[in-house]
Parts: sequence; C-alpha cells; structure tokens
Amino acid sequence: MPHKLRNTVWAAISLLACTALAQAAPLKVALITSKSHPAFEAYARQTEAGFMLGLEYLTQGTMTVEGRKIVVINKDDQGKPDMAKALLTEAYVDDGADIAVGTTTSGAALAMLPVAAEMKKVLVVEAAVASDITGKFYNRYIFKTSRNSFHDACAGAAATMAPASLAFLAQDNVFGKDGIAAARDCLSKMGSKAKVVHEEYAPPASTDFTAPGQRLIDALKKAPEPRFLVVAWAGSSPVNKLANLQPGRYNITLVPGGNLLPVMKGWSAYAGSEGSLYYYYDFPTNAMNRWLVAEHKKRFAGTPPDFFVAGGAAAASAVVQALRATKGSSDTEKLITAMEGMNFETPKGTMTFRKEDHQAMQPMYHFRIKAKDKQKNEWDLLELVREIPANQLPIPINNKP
Repeated sequence: MPHKLRNTVWAAISLLACTALAQAAPLKVALITSKSHPAFEAYARQTEAGFMLGLEYLTQGTMTVEGRKIVVINKDDQGKPDMAKALLTEAYVDDGADIAVGTTTSGAALAMLPVAAEMKKVLVVEAAVASDITGKFYNRYIFKTSRNSFHDACAGAAATMAPASLAFLAQDNVFGKDGIAAARDCLSKMGSKAKVVHEEYAPPASTDFTAPGQRLIDALKKAPEPRFLVVAWAGSSPVNKLANLQPGRYNITLVPGGNLLPVMKGWSAYAGSEGSLYYYYDFPTNAMNRWLVAEHKKRFAGTPPDFFVAGGAAAASAVVQALRATKGSSDTEKLITAMEGMNFETPKGTMTFRKEDHQAMQPMYHFRIKAKDKQKNEWDLLELVREIPANQLPIPINNKP
C-alpha cells in the first residue's frame, strides 16, 4: 500500500475511533434543587426521586441513552437565588454539564435563566411554577416541564364555571401573586360566571391566619351564594386554621388547593369539596404512571408518588427524549431544534413543549374530596371528576418581543 494511501486510511480509522469515543462520552446532567430550604425540602427530594426513577424507567435500568451513560450531578441551592445562579454556572463551567434541570423555588429559578442564556446551554425548569419563567424573563435556552401558574388558575376556572363568589388566600411571594393574577385572567378568558370578591396575601412563614382569614370572611359573607374561600398555598396548608374561624356560619365553603399527600390527608374534613390539581397518583392511566406508582410504593414504604415525583419523572423524560431525537448529540442548537414542539411521555400522559415559549402543555385534573368512610386506604383521598385536556387550558404566550 502506498505510503500516502496508508496515512489516509489510518487517519480515517483514527477519526472513526475519536468519533466513537466522543459518542460514548457520558452525558452530564446537573440536577439543582432546594433540599436545604425548610419549606421546600420535601418538594426538592421528591423531584430528585422522580428524576432518578424516570431515568430508570426510560432507559430500562441501563441509565444509558444512544450509547451515552447518564451521569447526574446533584446540587443544593437552599432556595437562594444567588446560590442557584452560582451553582448553575459551576455546573456548566466546572462540571462540564451538557444540560441542567432545576430548580424548586420560583425565585431561584428566575435567577438561573440568564446563566443558561450566557452559557448557551439548555436548562429544563422543574419544579418552579412562576409564569414569568416562560414569559417576561423567557429565553430560548429554557424549557419548562413544570406547570405554569396559569395551569393551576385555568384548571381552577374550569372547575368553577357556574356563578359563585370567590375569595383567595395566597402567599405573599412570586408563586402566590402570580397564581391569583392568573386566576383572575383565566376566569375572564374562560367565561366563568364566578366572581372574585377579595384576595389576601400572607407571609409564607405565617402561622397565625386570624386577621387575613377574618377579612376574607367579612368580604365573602356579603357576597352572593355560593361562597368559596380558595386557599392557594405551597407547603403546610392553613386550611384547618381558617376552619377554626367557622366560615360555615356564613355558608362559606373552604376549598383547599392541590398539595402534597401528607397535607391532603386532612382534607377528608372537607369531603365533597371540589378543586383542581397538577397530579394525583390514581388519576392518570398510562404505562409510565403505573410503573411509577408500583415502584415508588416498593421503595418508599408503600407511599405512592406525589406531585413533584411526577414532575421529576417528566423532566427526565424531556432529557431522554431530546437525546434520542438528536441521536445522542448534546449540541445545544440540535437540542433546541429537537425540543421545540417535542412530544414526550410522562406520568401525566403526553406533554408537548410549545414552540413559542417552550412551556410544556399538559393536562390538569378536576377532583372531589372523598369522605373518610369511602377511602380504601390512607392515601385514597380524592376521586376524579374529569381530566382537563391541555387544549382546554388557555395558557397565554408571554415571550419577550
């Protein structure tokens, strides 16, 4: 073989070998949560558990996609925006993360958005809810699997279309204010005949709800019936403390919002009340959810998966599906092209990243609280009124110009 031809052959072989090695390089995923935040530790741990279970299910236990081993780098931002920003930078620059997922609180997630844009790397937002993430502060590197404030609000509106008087209690933070603003918008857009007569915001760490509760009752008792006091609260719910004010004297019904299973356990006191929520383990009927419920019960002392376990699994699905679509490439531009408009399977069923703002469009659920004597076990808390399809939820598109 001539010398020049032999060099060409060896060069081609070397190139193929290098290409194979590059394809086999681990896929590094930074998972940023708020495990040290006292109010949101449970949310963060659920997200992490769901993400790992989701990867296991989607890769059939191999933790490999398109020949690339998935390496998850866990980081704890403590719910602090400055720390979340620094940790995401560290993940992209020092750890060489190909993609990042996070974080738990909306304030911390908002701080992370410009980092993804600066580094030109994809950030999958889970579990933060604020609509500004894919709205006012959106950038093209952000893909959001978690629900939007408008998902909660529009699902609530779908469950409250008849004439009614509503008053809201929410947290005095991004989550709370976003949620109530969205509720007003959705009630109007969806043609609900319910009217908002009052809203109250209390500090997230509040333990005494006497004053705001009394103001809510005073506003509602003058309003037309039926009267509903809606509680939109992350973490331990103040519903029972509001019940101590005896709103029932004025035919006011307390409506607990979607919450974690341990909080929902106390809901049997409000049997028959209806509302809406993001996920309840017994509602979706698909293969991924069946597996998730069975495996979570096996590994967590018989406890079914909660809100943010499902969310973590959805984020895992987005990452895996994107990598399959790019044939294993973690090139940012290829990922963005693949993910815009992408369908991916989750415990809630199929989600779709909307092309315009990368918000995952997804169904929600209208529920009714079960009475204790109708419960089959300690986690049999809700009955499904109906699944609210994604196309019935008018989630606005709020991108920057």
